[in-house]
Amino acid sequence: MSIRHRLYICLILLGSVVFSGSAGFHFIEGWTWFDAFYMTLTTMTTIGYGEIHPLSHAGRIFNSFLIVFAVSSVGFTIATFSQALLQFEFGKAFGRRRMERELAKLSGHYIICGAGRVGRTVARELRARNQTVVFIEKDPQRAEWAANAKIPVVLGNASSEESLKRARIDTAKGFVAVVSSDAENLYIVLTARGLRSDLKIIARASEEEATSKLLRAGASQVLSPYFFVGTRIAQLLLRPNVLDFIDAAFGTDRLDVEIGEVRIEGKSPLIGKTLGDSAIRQEADVIILGVKPADGALLFNPAPETVIRAADTLIVIGADTHLKKLESLARAAA
Repeated sequence: MSIRHRLYICLILLGSVVFSGSAGFHFIEGWTWFDAFYMTLTTMTTIGYGEIHPLSHAGRIFNSFLIVFAVSSVGFTIATFSQALLQFEFGKAFGRRRMERELAKLSGHYIICGAGRVGRTVARELRARNQTVVFIEKDPQRAEWAANAKIPVVLGNASSEESLKRARIDTAKGFVAVVSSDAENLYIVLTARGLRSDLKIIARASEEEATSKLLRAGASQVLSPYFFVGTRIAQLLLRPNVLDFIDAAFGTDRLDVEIGEVRIEGKSPLIGKTLGDSAIRQEADVIILGVKPADGALLFNPAPETVIRAADTLIVIGADTHLKKLESLARAAA
C-alpha cells in the first residue's frame, strides 16, 4: 500500500473517531454537541483534563472503547506521517545524489544556461539529434521542469564558477547562454570564457547594443530573437517558397534532409583528391555546400578542382544515411 493511500486511511480513521465519539457522548450522556466534541478531542490527544461532566456507567464503557480506538488511530497516523516525511527527505537526498552522479559522468555535452522558452527549445532540438544537454537554472520551478524531462540540471547561478564546474564545463562540447537578461548573459559568458578559452559559446541578446558587448566578452556568436523574427517576416513576404523549402527540410515536419559537417581525418582515402575526382557525389549522394580548411576561411560552393586536405571540414546537405556514408569515407584508413 502506497503512502498516499495510508494517509487517506489516517484521515478517514481520525474523522470516524471524532464523529463517533461526539455522537456517542451526545446520545449516551445527553451532552451538547460541542461538549461531546471537546471530550472526544481531549480523549484522543490524551491531554488528561478530566471529564467535563460526570460519566455514567454506560458512558465510561463507551469511553473505554473510544480511548483504545483513538490512541490506535493517532499512533497509526503519527507513524504514517513520519514515514511519509522520511521518504520525502530521502527521496530528495537520493535525487540529488543521482543527479550528482549523472553530472559527474558528463562529457561531450552541451550546457544551456536558462530553462526558459528559448532554452527549452534549444534542449529539444539537441536531444532530437541524440545530444546530451545539461541545464543551469536558478529558478526552482524551471529546474523542476528540466528534472521532470530527465535532463540533468544544476540549480544555481550560471555566472558562478561553482555552477559551471558542477555542469562539467571542462568537458563540454558547447555552451549556450539564453537567460532573459542581457546583463546576466554578459556575466555568464565572461565566466565561461575565463574557464574555457576554446569553448564554442552561443549567447542570446535582447537589445541590439548588447551584441557587441557579448562578442567582446567572449561569445563565439550572438543571436537576437527579435532580429531573427523581423528578418523572417521580411523573408516570408519576399521569398515565401524558399522558406517553405527550409521549413520542410529542417523544421518540425522535416524531410529526410539535413545540413551537416564532416571532418576529414588523417587517414581518409579522400585526402589529396579533388572534389571532382573524389566521387563523393556518387558514393555518398550528398551535395557539398562549402569547405572549411583547418587554417583558412570558409569556401562557399567550392569548385571541382578544390583539393581535399586533412582536417578540412566539408559542409554538405543530404539524407542522414548519406551523411553517415560520407563520415565513413572521411574516417576510413587508406
